[in-house]
Amino acid sequence: MSSDSDVSPQPQPSGQPPQQVDTTMPLVVYGLYIAGFFTGGVTTIVGVIIAYVYQGKGPAWLDEHYRYQVRTFWIGFLYSVIALILIFVLIGFPLVVLLAVWIIVRCVIGFKALQEKTAPRNPGSWLW
Repeated sequence: MSSDSDVSPQPQPSGQPPQQVDTTMPLVVYGLYIAGFFTGGVTTIVGVIIAYVYQGKGPAWLDEHYRYQVRTFWIGFLYSVIALILIFVLIGFPLVVLLAVWIIVRCVIGFKALQEKTAPRNPGSWLW
């Protein structure tokens, strides 16, 4: 008879043993992006720096989160510049609200995918 302590972990399909992946840093980055609404965007800069630093240092699905976060920052930056320019013709105000919704939705999608330990569905997307 074998006890539970004698059971070794089953190898993953790639032939590598399963490993615990620390998802703390991507969670922190998503949190910093959300906190950017209250800090004037300062924490989003910290978040993108963290994403750049940790990119390429984990499994592929986790690297896709960092890619998703970097793209969220740069696309959000582009959208915010466009919205701020358009504020002068009053179209920018609703665009700023849509930008906030866009950032929140992307962060929620990222949080959910991290909980499932999978990559975001479409990390190369300009929308969701």
